Amino acid sequence: MSQQIIDIGDDSFDGIVAASEKPVLVDFWAPWCGPCKAIAPMLEELAGKYGDQIVIAKCNIDDNQDLPSRFGVRSVPCLMFFKEGEVVDSIVGIVGQDAVENTIGKVLSGEKLITPLIVR
Repeated sequence: MSQQIIDIGDDSFDGIVAASEKPVLVDFWAPWCGPCKAIAPMLEELAGKYGDQIVIAKCNIDDNQDLPSRFGVRSVPCLMFFKEGEVVDSIVGIVGQDAVENTIGKVLSGEKLITPLIVR
């Protein structure tokens, strides 16, 4: 994993995501997930491109059981976008870089996003 991508877990999530002054993209992933492995290089590229504007983090759902349950993660990969500690958008499944960049652009611009339903 690149130095620009943060590894987060159940214990560090709130301190990193809630405390971040920048929006945060969290990739909920698993080591056995082929699509998760397929989007990893894209996330590396996006971290290099947007690293000064957005924090990119990864959460291994096998090692961290509380976070997937807390945010209703039912399938991986699941990209969740947080702003001021709150979920503002999400993408589930494998998508192209354009779709992720489009969502990053909306998050950064402050465009009104549809907030996904999160069961807690």
